[in-house]
Amino acid sequence: MEKVGFFRSIHLKFVIIYVLLILVAMQIIGVYFVRQLESTLQENFKDAIEERVNLLSYYVEEQMTKVRLPDEEAPSLEEDIRRLLSDYNSEDISEVRVIEGESLRILGTSDPDNQGVVGGRSTDNLIKMAIATKQPVKEDFVDQGQRIWVLVTPIKNNNGEVNGAIYLVAKIENIYDQMRQINNIFTSGIAIALAITAILGILLAQTVTRPISDMRKQALAMAKGNFSRKVKVYGYDEIGQLAITFNSLTKKLQEAHATTEGERRKLSSVLSYMTDGVIATDRKGRVILINEPAAKMLNVSRETVLSSPIVSLLGLEEEYTFEELLNERDSVILDYSSKTKTLILRANFSVIQKETGFVNGLITVLHDITEQEKIDMERREFVANVSHELRTPLTTMRSYLEALADGAWKDEEIAPNFLDVTQNETERMIRLVNDLLQLSKMDSKDYSLSKDWIDFIFFYNRIIDRFEMTKQQNVTFERRLPDHSAFVEIDKDKLTQVLDNIISNALKYSPEGGKVTFGIEEKDEFIIVSVSDQGVGIPKENIEQIFERFYRVDKARTRKLGGTGLGLAIAKEMVEAHGGKIWAASTEGKGTTISFSLPYVRSEEDDWE
Repeated sequence: MEKVGFFRSIHLKFVIIYVLLILVAMQIIGVYFVRQLESTLQENFKDAIEERVNLLSYYVEEQMTKVRLPDEEAPSLEEDIRRLLSDYNSEDISEVRVIEGESLRILGTSDPDNQGVVGGRSTDNLIKMAIATKQPVKEDFVDQGQRIWVLVTPIKNNNGEVNGAIYLVAKIENIYDQMRQINNIFTSGIAIALAITAILGILLAQTVTRPISDMRKQALAMAKGNFSRKVKVYGYDEIGQLAITFNSLTKKLQEAHATTEGERRKLSSVLSYMTDGVIATDRKGRVILINEPAAKMLNVSRETVLSSPIVSLLGLEEEYTFEELLNERDSVILDYSSKTKTLILRANFSVIQKETGFVNGLITVLHDITEQEKIDMERREFVANVSHELRTPLTTMRSYLEALADGAWKDEEIAPNFLDVTQNETERMIRLVNDLLQLSKMDSKDYSLSKDWIDFIFFYNRIIDRFEMTKQQNVTFERRLPDHSAFVEIDKDKLTQVLDNIISNALKYSPEGGKVTFGIEEKDEFIIVSVSDQGVGIPKENIEQIFERFYRVDKARTRKLGGTGLGLAIAKEMVEAHGGKIWAASTEGKGTTISFSLPYVRSEEDDWE
């Protein structure tokens, strides 16, 4: 293959493009910078001159309105003005003249070489225009190749009448001299930057073109059938990844060059199952291929499991041999669950055979069925819980009804108790069915909230008042609530149900003489609502499960108190529907605190106030 010349190489193109981009960028920045700087300097220069002229106008006006008696030895008006103008000889100002109003007589000039004009009459049109319009007049001129700026400012008395004018000639050429110096500095900077950019571009281009050149040499070697050479990896950027992929491609091509027709059939089978984890073995059951999903499912490294037995990799040494796996037609369930993680896989086996019937290997396809198994388990547990919850009161009711049917209804002492128990069990079943309907409604896609802005402090106090008036236990209520309003957007009915469930549980498990504490805390963009009791508490290993459906820590006591095991599960669903979270903290023997958060925008509170 013909060698690429330097002037046609990507190396030179990369450097040229890099330098041109920097040059264009710096030119654009330079033009914008110079224009902005020139405009700013001119504005600052003119503003400074105008401020000095305004101050001079004030002093001149005082001298012009000053009362002078003929017999006084005080300086004349011309002498006072000459004294004022003596301070205005500078590098930026060429000349300052003071002209009297109606007569246009020149009262003084700052130019010591031009004092002959004092007393003469000015004929400058700019002065006439400024006196006539009572407004400052500004004009730019070019005098003998030098740019000057003329400012004529009328001198006004307290009544707004014009007594004269100040005529100033400023040397604005100095600004352009400064700009030329800045342009020279900027040009030098661009030249230095371009030189550095060119050097860096050459070095950067080498880092790009060197691996590409190596890969070109490798491709030429591969074209000649040499697969033993590898491309050197200079880094792990995109080009480095390309080099790694190129080396991997070389290895794959080397393997493909030596494969047989049986390997082709094996590859075809692997490709047909690539959506799941795939493991391929040779005829002795040793792993020769494992894809990434399979490695992740089994939590192994692909390099370490190659050549290891398939039965060892899958953990089936005690149940199967490789020959038995070859004859296995059904799926094998693999349970790799631990205390912290649940993982269940389904393994399907496919034997690779040659046309002669000789076994050439085994393909194992792994499918993660963890979620499916969890759903099936939850469904079975849910059905079992519902069946148990309904069977218990129904069994009790049947026993009492049979007793009543056998004549117990005639006993005036026993019959009312039996009927009372039957009624309580009926109400318990109604509560259970209502809770199930509530959960079913919340699981449906049509579930929606009817939100409104509510002062949660007032809302919370009302609910606490209702429980405090109707409580039957000897329990003290303590409120730790803010003394100001806190408006949140909630569904009032749904949050009432949440608080009813939580407070009811706190009262159920509070001992006689105990205390229930109600709190609200404002944190960032949420308010934290809490209900604490002094009951028996919840064991640490059960604290994360109390919000699951039908879960009870003390099943016997909960059923005795009429609980369905769904209250906190419903509370969790409703709080999360409002965009909040619910959690529990407990110490055995000391009590439990149920807390939940609700979105809270402080600015909304200010609006309501």
